Order: sequence, then C-alpha cells, then structure tokens
Amino acid sequence: MSRERLSVVVTRRLPEAVETRLSELFDVRLRDDDTPMTRSELVEAVQDVDVLVPTVTDQIDAGLIGQAGERLRLIANYGAGVDHIDVATARSRGVLVSNTPGVLTDDTADMTMGLILSVTRRLPEGMAIMQKGDWDGWAPTAFLGGRLGGRRLGILGMGRIGQAVARRAAAFGMQVHYHNRRRLRAETERELEATYWESLDQMVARMDILSVHCPSTPSTFHLMNARRLKLMKPTGVIVNTSRGEVIDENALTRMIRNGEIAGAGLDVYEHGTDVNPRLRELPNVVLLPHMGSATVEGRIEMGEKVIINIKTFEDGHRPPDQVVPAML
Repeated sequence: MSRERLSVVVTRRLPEAVETRLSELFDVRLRDDDTPMTRSELVEAVQDVDVLVPTVTDQIDAGLIGQAGERLRLIANYGAGVDHIDVATARSRGVLVSNTPGVLTDDTADMTMGLILSVTRRLPEGMAIMQKGDWDGWAPTAFLGGRLGGRRLGILGMGRIGQAVARRAAAFGMQVHYHNRRRLRAETERELEATYWESLDQMVARMDILSVHCPSTPSTFHLMNARRLKLMKPTGVIVNTSRGEVIDENALTRMIRNGEIAGAGLDVYEHGTDVNPRLRELPNVVLLPHMGSATVEGRIEMGEKVIINIKTFEDGHRPPDQVVPAML
C-alpha cells in the first residue's frame, strides 16, 4: 500500500517546470494568481498542511506560526534569504526551515556588475535620451562616466556572492578590497587578490565603489548608516543587491541629493516596494525591481532545491539546506 503523499502549499506562482514536478511528487496546492497571499490566506494555508513553500514576499512570523495546524512540519522557503521567517519560533514548534542557497550566486554577481557599470558609465541617462529621441549626435564631453579599471571596489560581505563579484571585478581591472565578519583563508585571499580591512570605517573611506553583500540581521540593520555613509568619498558609488535594510535609505537619498555621494545602484530597498520617491527622481541612481535572481535558470534551480529539501524531509532525513537560528 502506497504511503499518503505530503500536503504542500505554494504561496506564489513558480516556473511551470517547478510546479509540474511538485504536482508529480506531492499533494500540492498551487497559486493561481501571481500575487502575494493576504494574511488571512496565509493563516488558512498553514491550518492543514505538512509543508509550506513561501517566498520573500510572505511574512512568516511568530503569530502566523502560532496559528499553524499540528501537521505543519517544514517551511521550505523558495529563496536564500530567510529574514522574513521567524526561524527560532518555528524551531520551538518543531517546524523545520530550509532555503535555497548557492544557486543564485552567479546571477546576483552578474547583476551587481551590471549596476556598477550602469552607474559609473551613466547607461540609464544615455538610454533615456535615445528613448525620447533627443540625441543630437556624439560630443566630446557628453555623458562622461568613469573607467572601472584601477578603481577600488570595497565588498561588504565576502560570502559566495561577494567572492563571485570579486572575480568579476578583477577581470575589469579593479582593485578588490573587502570587510567580513571573518577573514578569508590566506589562499582564498591570494586567489581573489583581495585586501582585507578589519575596520569597515577605514575601508569605506578609501573605496571608489562599495558593494553590499551581507544578510539582513539585527547586527547588519543600517550597517551603512548616516555616519558611515558620510565617510564615503564624494566621488564614491554604492551598490546593493543583498538586503535593503543594510543601508539607511533616507540618509543615502539625502547625501546623493546634496552631492556627498556620486551615485547608487540598488536592487533592494529598506521598505520593500515603498521606495523613497526622492530617490527615484535622481538621475545618478539606478533602481531595479529586485531582479538579482531573475534568470530562468536560477529560478528553476531554486525550485529544484525546494523539491530536494521536501523530498529528503519526506524520506525521514534532515533537509540538506536546513536553516537553524545559530546560522543567522
């Protein structure tokens, strides 16, 4: 007699290949609309289900976990970041949490370089002129940006993505510097040709471009606050493809408007979709709608990791990408 299949609820539309495979393996409830679930829909979803598959748009907090039914045993997050999930409360309730690390490293690093190039070479300004049909022809002093070769890139957070950015930056002839909670091994530093800075303040003050690659935790909230942003060169540029909460967005907006920072490239924002309207008006700021992981390949690989985590759990083993509070 075959064993009853796990009941799985998916909170957002996923790539078709992922949804098809989930349906083959589990008793899955898929999302018809490509919109976030409301709070009441999330509460209903966790009432009578074995596995919840949320995304970054879902707040899986203590209150929601407290309303979950007895069946809920795994939250298999579709995404690497889990700051929207109360992992400690889940653990106390006997609910495991897993994520999808690693698969988005190259995609996010590519997007980081895209933002660096866009800001320093003023690509959006050039595109805007062409789209308006206002281009009068080439001029020696028009749209002058800066050369990447020889510039100092400071990487804040030297994990998988930070290291992937370092390799790409080296190919552009940039000088790679980094600050991290733990210093890399000497052989890794040599391979990346990266200079370690124990003091974040000292590194920030000397960089031409600062790229943020750290998770959202209580210790990283506003890590780039007004005081630290003021340490940047007036010609400096800041890029963020990690978590919006790491940068004080209001302070950043104010300083760019005042000419204290040369520009910014952002894919994430402190208040989600509620982006500071003054920030949107600045020509030397490139804003993207959280596109860092937006490749077909990356999103399918994320789904494959979710499936492996659920299947491993179903087979009575620890999900390979289980997240525990000590990791955060």
